[in-house]
Amino acid sequence: MKLGITSDHRGYNLKKELIKELNQNYEIIDYGCTSTESVDYPDYAFKLGTAVASKEIDFGIAICGSGIGISIACNKVKGVRASRVLTLEDVIETRKDNDANIICLNEHMSLSEAYDLIINFTTTPFSNEERHLRRLNKIKQYEETHEC
Repeated sequence: MKLGITSDHRGYNLKKELIKELNQNYEIIDYGCTSTESVDYPDYAFKLGTAVASKEIDFGIAICGSGIGISIACNKVKGVRASRVLTLEDVIETRKDNDANIICLNEHMSLSEAYDLIINFTTTPFSNEERHLRRLNKIKQYEETHEC
C-alpha cells in the first residue's frame, strides 16, 4: 500500500517520526514540508490532495498544529474526503461511513497514538452501505457541477 504524508512546520517533527515507523509496512511518499521553518499548510495540503484524487497514492496523512486547517485545505481538492480525527472511534466512523481518504492529525499526538490511528485508518474498510453510497454520490455530483 502506498501512503502519502505531508505537514506544515508545526507537524514536521511528528511527520518525520511517522515516516520512520510507517516505512516498515508501507511505501511512503513525502509531500513536504522539509523543516520546522514556517510554511503555509495549504501548499502542502493541495499537493497531497491532488495525489490522493489522482490515485497516485492509496491514502494520505496530513499533519498541522490542530489538524483542522490542513483538513479544510485538503477538502478543497475535488475527490478528497479528509477527516481530522482524534480517536479510534473517529477513524472507524470516517472510514466506514465516509470512505475518507486522508487522515488529518494534530502535532500534539504521540507517535504511538498517531501510528495506531493511521494503521486503523488504512485497514478499516468502507461499509458500502446504500445510505453511505447515496451520500457520497451526492458529494461527487456536487463536485462535478460546482466549482470548489
